[in-house]
Amino acid sequence: MSGAAIRVRRAIERMRPYNPPLEGRTDKLRLDFNENPIGCSPAVRRALAKLSSASISAYPEQETVRRKAARHFGVRPEELLLTNGTDEALSLVVNTFVEPDDTVLLVEPTYAMYRFYSELAGAHIAAPRYDDKMCFTWNNVLAELRKAPRVFFLPNPNSPTGNLLSKPQLQRILKAAPRTTVVIDEAYFEFSGVTVIPWIRRHRNLIVTRTFSKTCGLAGLRLGCIFTNNELAATMRKAQSPYPVNAAALVAAEAAIGDRAFIARTVREVKQSRLEFARGMEKLGVKCFPSAGNFVLAYFGERAKPIVAALASKGILVRDRSSDFGGAGYVRVTLGTVAQTRRVLRELKAIL
Repeated sequence: MSGAAIRVRRAIERMRPYNPPLEGRTDKLRLDFNENPIGCSPAVRRALAKLSSASISAYPEQETVRRKAARHFGVRPEELLLTNGTDEALSLVVNTFVEPDDTVLLVEPTYAMYRFYSELAGAHIAAPRYDDKMCFTWNNVLAELRKAPRVFFLPNPNSPTGNLLSKPQLQRILKAAPRTTVVIDEAYFEFSGVTVIPWIRRHRNLIVTRTFSKTCGLAGLRLGCIFTNNELAATMRKAQSPYPVNAAALVAAEAAIGDRAFIARTVREVKQSRLEFARGMEKLGVKCFPSAGNFVLAYFGERAKPIVAALASKGILVRDRSSDFGGAGYVRVTLGTVAQTRRVLRELKAIL
């Protein structure tokens, strides 16, 4: 190959690749990426079937859906941005607030995209870790906040650990971070019941993100939300492309938020699955960590990789998260219907 080598940004050269499975999952029970194994509302399918040719061939118009979504979430339209999944929301935060060599604070292990977009921007990463009981390490986090990092990404509840911070604990963090943009990712809010969206007018440095991938089952259409005060929302809108959300996602979102009964049924089913899974694992003698999300983190020790492989051979995909903890043993299992959970427990009993 002739010619000089193409120069690549140093931030890209330093990054570790993120390699999720991109094929081969269609016909499996997918409990590995915290999607919604129950699926989407029938109302979404009907709405998508009515999507016109004219709507597909034109650039999407999102204002009507954004206003309906604002009413659904209890905010003003100007306090809400629709995004191409939560991933775009996180990217937008970094693009708006983070300069090269700024510091971004994470508590790891956590969602990989916080580090991904921050490193892409050339930021330094401060990353205290959860302890071996999956508890938040307060002293380490507060010490980092005193250094005033540019952004603090804080999912609540966190994945893969499953732990949830209470509202008084979140207030403590915001009080300790007056010079930091605090991003609270509420991807699993429906399962935890803890939200700080009503605080966005009280705290000028608070941003909240949500996704339509979990309870609404729209992961394949990529739709997320940013909630923040008018000033920050207007600033972030300047950094966003004019057509971030596609026409199908907008149609699906309108139908999804209109079917509150489906969302409520999904949440009830997942919570029951979470309870049954924890009880089943206790009977099998497997340690599980308390979770406020639609997943549970289990510790299988040296048996983890063979168990993940054995489940895959039965058409059940779960996520080996051992590398996040520096050693073998940790597996995260997404929860769907009670019947799906019972199937997993039967297979685990046979394997163990």
